[in-house]
Amino acid sequence: MEHWKRTIERANRCFMLGELIDAREAYLQALALAQVLFERWPDADEAVAACVISHHNLADLHLRLNQPEESAEYLCAIHQRLLQTMQDERLRMALREAALRQSSKTYVELLNFISEHGEYPRTQRLLHPDTGNARRAPATHHHGVH
Repeated sequence: MEHWKRTIERANRCFMLGELIDAREAYLQALALAQVLFERWPDADEAVAACVISHHNLADLHLRLNQPEESAEYLCAIHQRLLQTMQDERLRMALREAALRQSSKTYVELLNFISEHGEYPRTQRLLHPDTGNARRAPATHHHGVH
């Protein structure tokens, strides 16, 4: 966990300084750590939070780079991962419950993104599997480092 924290803090510093390529590299490293350790972290809430934060920071970075479709991909990826985790009976209950708790945050982030940037193919497939055309009510949200 400490290595992930140091990596995400380094990425956040780069992001704040406008060093976006370095920030992206560090965020990707943090995401890789979070994914590898997802099922192994003793604290399930920390494991899920690390994965969510890593994805959301990459989404924010891609918005800063004017790449909203890339941002949508990261937001959808983590929401879908949490939905799958909640349903995976082979995973320990603490991890499944942590995924359930965090899924409301990832859902709200997706809705906020859509209200500001519109829908993309992956958001439509994830949130509207039957129709793909439903619209969500606008919400207010300011993007930044998580």
